[in-house]
Amino acid sequence: KRFKEPKEERRPWRIWFYDTSKQGIGALFIHFANVFLSDLTEEDPCSLYLINFILDATLGMLVIWLGVKVVSWFVHRKKYTYLVFGEYG
Repeated sequence: KRFKEPKEERRPWRIWFYDTSKQGIGALFIHFANVFLSDLTEEDPCSLYLINFILDATLGMLVIWLGVKVVSWFVHRKKYTYLVFGEYG
């Protein structure tokens, strides 16, 4: 994906690495948390893993989206220019 973006719109390598490694670490954490939780049940651990994954992918994303909206509103209201999401400059 990075190489399909126009050169003038690409993020610097360091920022790209920070963004992708943050997502990778979060995905690993959720994966191992789901594996740990699925071992705690006496039923089929795969079904519990699937339920946890679906909840994370739906409700978790909703919570994150709401959090970003609230923080963005607060930053805009207080005029904190250094805390604007997506601004790396």
